[in-house]
Amino acid sequence: MARERTLAMIKPDVVKKNVLGPVFTAIEEAGLRPVALRRTQLSKSQAEGFYAVHRQRPFFGELTEFMSSGPAVLMVLEGEDAIGRWRELLGATNPAEAVDGTLRKRFGTNIQCNGFHGSDAPETAAFEIGYLFPGMDIVPA
Repeated sequence: MARERTLAMIKPDVVKKNVLGPVFTAIEEAGLRPVALRRTQLSKSQAEGFYAVHRQRPFFGELTEFMSSGPAVLMVLEGEDAIGRWRELLGATNPAEAVDGTLRKRFGTNIQCNGFHGSDAPETAAFEIGYLFPGMDIVPA
């Protein structure tokens, strides 16, 4: 497997629950390393740009409203098969369908407030990292 990077986001619902410690522990135990990290509140416009691929979907307005409703933690994770490992750690998009022990099962609320985001492919990761960490020189782990 190749060493790669992925965008990882802890969404406002999980940040509000104040459970970042267990999330960071799970990341480290999965063999992933944060190489960039920041806590920020996305504006509605930033959320719309980030989720532009979903603009025509019926949930777009609610999603971008939720994503701009409070602080989120944004990370660039690096490691072997980082995209696959992070997505496996997250579990199914709907926390009700997620496997026990996954982050969404542990901390997600419902399909909209599912606690986390993870890039689904190297090309998506490159766009998302560039969008949320513009102009940053991210040092490898």
